[in-house]
Amino acid sequence: MGQQLSLFHTPSPLEDSPDATAPEQSTTGHLPAAPATPSGAGRRRRRRPHPRAAAHALALQHLDLADAIAGNFARRTIHPIEDLRQVAIIGLLKAAERFNPSGGRPFRPYARTYANGEVIHYLRDSGFAIKVPPTWRDQYASGQKLLRQGLPPGQLPQRLGITPQRWQEIQEACSITVVALPPET
Repeated sequence: MGQQLSLFHTPSPLEDSPDATAPEQSTTGHLPAAPATPSGAGRRRRRRPHPRAAAHALALQHLDLADAIAGNFARRTIHPIEDLRQVAIIGLLKAAERFNPSGGRPFRPYARTYANGEVIHYLRDSGFAIKVPPTWRDQYASGQKLLRQGLPPGQLPQRLGITPQRWQEIQEACSITVVALPPET
């Protein structure tokens, strides 16, 4: 006659042997326990490290540099600091991938060059459609910032120290955007 197992059954030394044919019980009594595995086979397999893990870690150590660069450009442009920070971080990642520590140059100045360049390229690509004098771009950015802060549009030219006609010219020159149309097929 077969042996019955219960939740409170204490196995005999014969049932503990590897040759026992009775199914193993878990501590809850509902599910069979995991089968025994040869030594080392139950361990988790180690993941191979990401090929760029060291470069990413190096870039992450210098996120304050991305914040500083983004802040510098955000004060001079109308672009949100969050967007500029993301672009600066991309520059840090590119710098970290290409950095050679045996060159004798510290990483921070090297990364600053890449992050600044990345932000400048972004601004150039998303910037003005026509050549606008830098003073006009600065005044336009200052005007947009003042408008966002709640300054009435009628007071803006006076606050910037220019005539209303000059502000109108600056607005027309700086607010032109380019729309890329898909090529016809």
